[in-house]
Amino acid sequence: MEHTIKSENGVMTVYLRGEMDHHNAARLREQIDAALTFENPAVLRLDLSEIAFCDSSGLGFIMGRYRRMESAGGSMILVNPSEPTMRILRLAGVDSIIRAEYTKGAAK
Repeated sequence: MEHTIKSENGVMTVYLRGEMDHHNAARLREQIDAALTFENPAVLRLDLSEIAFCDSSGLGFIMGRYRRMESAGGSMILVNPSEPTMRILRLAGVDSIIRAEYTKGAAK
């Protein structure tokens, strides 16, 4: 799994590419948590537009970052989740607690 992090004005955006599965979740969690500790953003945006697959480990990664942001008084937004990823998020009930945002031109 690849990722790129961009921070500006208290907003950290993490662009994720690849598969969010048990092979990638632990390493990704460590790297993103280190960046969150260093930056301490008010808002974390996870761009999921290039996620090809998400399993329960991926859901755990998302929920863990959500809890971390919430406990720090921040918020989290899921950006451009693909329909298959959104389907998993709906089944788990994540869509009712974490807002999804679609940028111009992104499919819902």
